[in-house]
Amino acid sequence: MSGMRDEVEQTLLTQEQIQKRVTELGRILSEEYAGKNPVLVSVLKGAFIFLADLCRSADIPCSVDFMIVSSYGAGTETSGKVKIIKDLDTVIQGRHVIVIEDIVDSGVTLSHILAMLKARNPASLRLMTLLDKPARRRAHVDVDWTGFQVPDAFLVGYGLDYAEKYRNLPDICILKPEVYQA
Repeated sequence: MSGMRDEVEQTLLTQEQIQKRVTELGRILSEEYAGKNPVLVSVLKGAFIFLADLCRSADIPCSVDFMIVSSYGAGTETSGKVKIIKDLDTVIQGRHVIVIEDIVDSGVTLSHILAMLKARNPASLRLMTLLDKPARRRAHVDVDWTGFQVPDAFLVGYGLDYAEKYRNLPDICILKPEVYQA
């Protein structure tokens, strides 16, 4: 991983810090959803690592489902146009649904997803994000649980990518600007 590490400006959150917080978030889900069998909905690809660790930390029956949504393409800014590439396989009407996100950035994509899911009449709909970057918010999003509030920097690692690279870094890192501004 030394090649990828050379393109990192700084480690923002270590693997240990992340795992400690994910364990705490799993405990919260276990308490709040005991006996409710919620559906955890992960927005791919970025949130898959967080979802996997969160599921292992939660001591409740739950099911998982995935959506693939695009609004970025290969760029670093949202286009504002949300495209559903893969929708849920699970019927969520009457179910407790928790959307699991890697990062809430502009909020544009997520506000669209949440409105779409709410229209399917779940018993409840809540949002858990590992990272919240409020400095870049363009659309209002109610975040129920946040792992960490982060600065306005380009982040990679622990599922977060730039051009499909860096997802496998165990830490959350700030990418050097010259990498994505080239």
